[in-house]
Amino acid sequence: MKNRLSFECINYKNRDSAFESITKEQEKIGYYMLPEQDIQPILDYTETISDNIDSVAIIGIGGSSLGAKAIYEFIKPIGELEKKLYFFESTDPVNIHSTLDKIDLNRTHFFIISKSGTTIETFAVYKYIYSLQSSPKSYTFITDRGSPLDRYADEIGSATLYLPTGVGGRFSVLSVVGLAPLALCGINIKNLLKGALKIKNSFFKNGYIKDTILKKASFYATNHAKYHINCLFAYTESLKYFCEWYVQLWGESLGKRQRHSAFNVGLTPIGLIGPKDQHSFLQLIMEGTRDKSVTFIKVEDFQDKIEVPNITLPHLESLDCLNGISFSTLINLQCDSVVEALENEGDVPIDTITIPRIDEFNIGSLIFYYELLTSLVGELIDVDTYNQPGVEAGKIILKKKLN
Repeated sequence: MKNRLSFECINYKNRDSAFESITKEQEKIGYYMLPEQDIQPILDYTETISDNIDSVAIIGIGGSSLGAKAIYEFIKPIGELEKKLYFFESTDPVNIHSTLDKIDLNRTHFFIISKSGTTIETFAVYKYIYSLQSSPKSYTFITDRGSPLDRYADEIGSATLYLPTGVGGRFSVLSVVGLAPLALCGINIKNLLKGALKIKNSFFKNGYIKDTILKKASFYATNHAKYHINCLFAYTESLKYFCEWYVQLWGESLGKRQRHSAFNVGLTPIGLIGPKDQHSFLQLIMEGTRDKSVTFIKVEDFQDKIEVPNITLPHLESLDCLNGISFSTLINLQCDSVVEALENEGDVPIDTITIPRIDEFNIGSLIFYYELLTSLVGELIDVDTYNQPGVEAGKIILKKKLN
């Protein structure tokens, strides 16, 4: 993975301080350790339930589902996966019914994921599905040890997998939360973690990525009042759900009241997909208010040789310039052209991340890169990156209304 920045930030003091804080933070924040975990127990467990099912489903919301969905949808177009993965992540009744219509309840294994064990949306959906399929063997519960859900699973005789200590929901994709259902589908979780470990080692052992991430985080923090909107512009449909995961990670981690002041701060995340969003949101970036930074993500090798046919269309001869060009070359030329246009503007901060190819290793690298970047920006803008009091406030009110 390569990351080219078009901006500079010279606040080395804060940058060095943030690195020291993140290094120390590893003692209590669990996601840093995930790339080096022993995944054999996960592989052994999924092997025990693999033979009797055709599909896998996750019942969960937010961090319980978005990460696994991002990885699955990234790999699915190019991988011959053993099983399909479905997501119940909304209380929308139409969505629930349409998803159920796609699966055979007797040939599907469900992962019920809730760190607290009491997530309202998750258990509203679970109760409905349980009324249709009550076999304990159809369910695996993923939660914190000792939670109400842990006790419930033990009561009905279903299996329970536990989140590692100190791993919050939106940082949990590389834990059992994402790894168990992905492994059951046939995704290579070993390579997923290898990609994450490469970024971790490069960052903490003074590799090539350390200076890049520190420089980028320092720029975002120093200019968070001016460039308070960060656009992730991915030039592949495969990253559509990665953009959704990034929006949760960035928004829920960084939109906070500062720890040592009464100021409310944050960077607003926006996920875009090229080239289609060139024909909509790009206009706002190009000529709108200068309050946005943009990160472009492109794939170097799509591993697909499909080309525009060598055909001349009457009255459209000017488009013969497309003839014979591969679609992978075309989409990257579109990305490069937009980058160049914004560079010519001169006052829109941009950077470009290039992924060598679509596979588990590279999506693992990208996920850990963004987790590190989020932690650094949170430290630099003086917020608690790992709580979410604004989200909890709404949950408290909902429970009062339901009662």
